[in-house]
Amino acid sequence: MSFPQVLEVAIGLILVYYIMGSIISTITQVVTEALETRGVALEKYLKIIAGDRIVDLTNMHQIQSLKPIRFKNWLSVFTASTEPKMVEKIPAPILVDAFFDMAGLTANKEISGDELINLIGELPESEGKQAMLGWIRQGVTNINDIRARTTAYFSGLMDQASATFKARARSIVIILSIALTFFLGTDSIQLFKDLWTNAELRAVAAAQASAVVQQGGAQADLTSLLDDLSKLSIRIGWWRTQNLPADGSIGDWVSFILLKIIGLGLTVVAVSQGSSFWYDLLKKLTGQSSSPKSVGEGGDAKG
Repeated sequence: MSFPQVLEVAIGLILVYYIMGSIISTITQVVTEALETRGVALEKYLKIIAGDRIVDLTNMHQIQSLKPIRFKNWLSVFTASTEPKMVEKIPAPILVDAFFDMAGLTANKEISGDELINLIGELPESEGKQAMLGWIRQGVTNINDIRARTTAYFSGLMDQASATFKARARSIVIILSIALTFFLGTDSIQLFKDLWTNAELRAVAAAQASAVVQQGGAQADLTSLLDDLSKLSIRIGWWRTQNLPADGSIGDWVSFILLKIIGLGLTVVAVSQGSSFWYDLLKKLTGQSSSPKSVGEGGDAKG
């Protein structure tokens, strides 16, 4: 399939952003799983609910069963040794059931306001405890009404936990995007010039882009992504710095450095958008669609 020159240049740039974004996505997933970032973010909000009894809450069977099973450490990939990690996501109804079990409210279908206050008063100090006491003082003493309010409250906290994780993951993506861009020296301005003036490079990029879309995009591991990038890497890197100021005048050097900073900055901004963004755009520009199986399995395309 052939494309006009402007479109080929755009496809070449997007392909580089997609591959770099996929590398960042893969590394981010490894980092967040190793550091249990999602579980740490959730723990903060479980403390709001249960206070010092967070261990009692997370030890409830319905929550224990939600813990993901992963390798114990880096060396476990060779021994297949696994263990449960920190729980990462709890549906609000399950969290409510666990909290009611912990507080001794589950078996009490008919209970007076004073009895409710006494039961909840035995819980350690937390925002969750104060929220329930506040509802009871407002006259909400029916256990089903309290459960409904608690479910809505916990749902909001779980949404906040998810948003906290996403914000932390986003920070990791931006940091890694800066690191990878500066490590490779991928200057978007220079890359644009190379693609514009080199028909062979544009053809290679267009062919590779079509292959990526046909394969469903998200199937590649880190090794194959690096291999894909290497097909363009002779044009990417600090060794490709061109048009250095010949006479060494300060003005020329300032202009060169500013353009280099802008080019690197554009790459950082582009790569940090995520590979799924660039993959979807790549599909539109190449006029292709991945097979249903690929879309179902690839899903987010490393986003």
